[in-house]
Formats: sequence, C-alpha cells, structure tokens
Amino acid sequence: MAEIKAKQVMKLRKKSGAGIMDAKKALVASDGDMDKAMDWLREKGIAKAAKKSDRIAAEGLTNIAVDGNTAVIVELNSETDFVAASDPFKESLADVTKVLLENKPADLDAALASKTANGTLNDDLISTTQKTGEKVSLRRFAFVNKEDGDNFGVYLHQGGRIAALVVLQGADEETAKDVAMHVAAVNPEFMTREEVPADRLAHEREVFKEETLNEGKPEKIVDKIVEGRLNKFLSQICLADQDFVKDPDVTVAEYVESKGGKLKSFIRYEVGEGIEKKQSDLAAEVKEQLK
Repeated sequence: MAEIKAKQVMKLRKKSGAGIMDAKKALVASDGDMDKAMDWLREKGIAKAAKKSDRIAAEGLTNIAVDGNTAVIVELNSETDFVAASDPFKESLADVTKVLLENKPADLDAALASKTANGTLNDDLISTTQKTGEKVSLRRFAFVNKEDGDNFGVYLHQGGRIAALVVLQGADEETAKDVAMHVAAVNPEFMTREEVPADRLAHEREVFKEETLNEGKPEKIVDKIVEGRLNKFLSQICLADQDFVKDPDVTVAEYVESKGGKLKSFIRYEVGEGIEKKQSDLAAEVKEQLK
C-alpha cells in the first residue's frame, strides 16, 4: 500500500472540497491514485445524496443571468438557510446558472443531463450535496427572450431570496430594474386585467356580491358596489394597474409609459414558495445520523 502524504491529502481536499478525513480515506482506498480517489469521493457523494433524497429542500437562493437577448431565472434549493449562505452553495448556483444559459435545456431532466467539466450538472449537484452535507437540488428555471429594442429588468432581493425578471418594450434598463423591484416587493399575479381567467373573475364577483348583501346594502346599488370592489381587487393583483412602489401617485403602466416604454412580461421566483416544509423529528434525525 502506497504511503499517503499530507501534501496529497491537501491537494485532493482542495480539488474535491471534501474534508481531510474523507480525502485521506479516498487516497488510501485508491492506493494514492488522485483520479481514482476523486471517483471514490464522487461515489461516496452519490451514496450520501441517496440517503438524503427523501428530505425536503425548501431553502436556497434564486439567480438571474443575461446573455444578449436571452435571460435565465433559476431556483436552487438546500435544506437550510445556513447552507444556502455558504460559499459551496453559492458557487454551485453560479455554475448551474451558467450551464443553463449556455445549453438552454428544454426541461429539468435535460438540464440535469447537461455536460459539465465534471460529468453532468446532476453530478455537480451531487458533489455539492457531498460537500455541504445537505440535499442540494435544482428546482426550476425559465428562459425569457426579448427583442433588440426591449430592455431586461433584473432584481435580486435579500441576496437572492426573491428574484424578479421584467421585459419592457422601449424605455431603458433603469426603468426596467425599477419595475423588477416593484414586482419583487408587491408580487403581482397577472400583467393586465385581460389575463385574469374568466372563472376567477366570476368567483370574486360572487364573493363580493354575497359580502355586500350581508352588509345590508340596498339591492339596487349592490351591483355598482360589487363592480367597484372588483375593480379595486384587480388593481391589486395586476401589475399594470398597481400603484408604483416608488411613486404611488401613478400606476406601474403609467410610470413605464412616462419613460417611453410598455410592459411586456414579468416572472418572479421566491425561494420555497409552494413547497410544504417537512416537520422534523429531532430524536429520530440524531438516531439516523448515528447509524
């Protein structure tokens, strides 16, 4: 068996991001062969990741990158905000974003199969899982395209807890970023009233009618009151009609028009939205880790 020197351990540790003991075990198991030791660590990473596959990864960060007329918005998840704030996780997020923008995969499966220097994107995420000790997973991504005369607005809030990507026809990047900040803060559901589904409108109108009748309002003015309340409701959920956060005296659409532009699209990601967090049993978790 080859003698394993500290210099080899440190080299492998630096290359792999693994801990000192794991690096030494890998070199011992591989008789000092650096490449085989890397494979050994990757295999162990796969084994550890498999044990974590049933955990809920509801923390993490979002990111946005732009290349010419194409932008990508990404959400990468971890199990805790502590890992999400770590350098290995942030580096992984940057790498994932770059790979997506370069390859433009059609779906999540294609994204995970994208080739990287270390194999595939899935291999890279397994490696990050091994480094951090938590499940790290690519949850979702979307590509947005614009025309030459359009402008992207990009905004990351709270270090990437929320990401907003906006496209304006005309105007300028500063205006587009202002709108992206508004989207991050206010969280509109639709761009315009025309996008609100008919069944949603019918439901809200019925709710407002029952509410108004229960208040004892004269029946002859109920419909007028209902339409007024529906109009206010729509102005709260539609980006174009919302009061602009930086100047509540104008709507978002009016602000953009004053800058020579027009709203085209928006997309907003918030980390963990829609994920049901798993309630952990601390005693069981400790017992599992002691196995």
